Amino acid sequence: MDPRAELSEFLRSRRARLRPEDTGLPVFGGRRRVPGLRREELAQLAGVSVDYYVRLEQGRLGNVSESILNAVAVALRLDDAERTHLYNLARPAQRHRPQQRHSGNREQVRPGQQWLLDALYEVPAYILGRRLDVVAWNDQASALLSVDLDALAPEERNLARLIFLDDTSRDLWGNWTQKARDTLGGLRMHAGLFPDDPLMAQLVGELSLKSTEFRQWWADHDVWVKPHGTMHFHHPIVGEFSLAYEALAVPDAPEQTLVTYTAQPGSAAHTALRLLATWHADSRDRHQAPPMSEPA
Repeated sequence: MDPRAELSEFLRSRRARLRPEDTGLPVFGGRRRVPGLRREELAQLAGVSVDYYVRLEQGRLGNVSESILNAVAVALRLDDAERTHLYNLARPAQRHRPQQRHSGNREQVRPGQQWLLDALYEVPAYILGRRLDVVAWNDQASALLSVDLDALAPEERNLARLIFLDDTSRDLWGNWTQKARDTLGGLRMHAGLFPDDPLMAQLVGELSLKSTEFRQWWADHDVWVKPHGTMHFHHPIVGEFSLAYEALAVPDAPEQTLVTYTAQPGSAAHTALRLLATWHADSRDRHQAPPMSEPA
């Protein structure tokens, strides 16, 4: 994944969303050859020369100042996630900390993190890594996602793969399309942070090959980060319910995120979570129980 190409395509895709009349620029007659704003129009809005903006969009500038990126972000009307993505693409020298450079390796978690997850008996929780790999989880997370994460190979424990390539996910998530697009947007953010990660390139290639939706939506260059919200589920065991999710950064591993799902105490969703925990525990005990010996 070429960072220069990513920057160029991202800026072009954001320009294409805006029309001159949306920004207060005069509209002249004649047929426009490009959708959205022309480069010179964007340069005018950002207060930079056309040549400078062209070189920025082509990825031919070494390290763009924060003031210039701010001006371009304002002109393009970028939201917070898009602005962060622009900075990551345009300022690669400040993108990685030294300990983050070995991005081809699969991630590990500390024992204490796993103990924390296991202690959350009625709270589905998992830790996502920089490629949206599920690097740690508790039993309740497997139960909620309706997948035996323990049985999957490490490369298959990936949220994007589960969303786009596992057919059961289309029934599980109440609004699969929105969940899929949000997941793709999160993956794009990670790709901007780690463009030289071979495992990221491999994952994007696999998803593009196997999923028509992923291939089409990836070309939109949408990015997404939302640390909390509500998610609706159609669960095959306990039915329909909505849960509040929280996405929390791991302080000493900023590329990792702890995700939890909770419900208001006493609500129907809280009852569903408790039933799910009981069902999963009973199911696990049945599978682990030793066979009964025949009477002598």
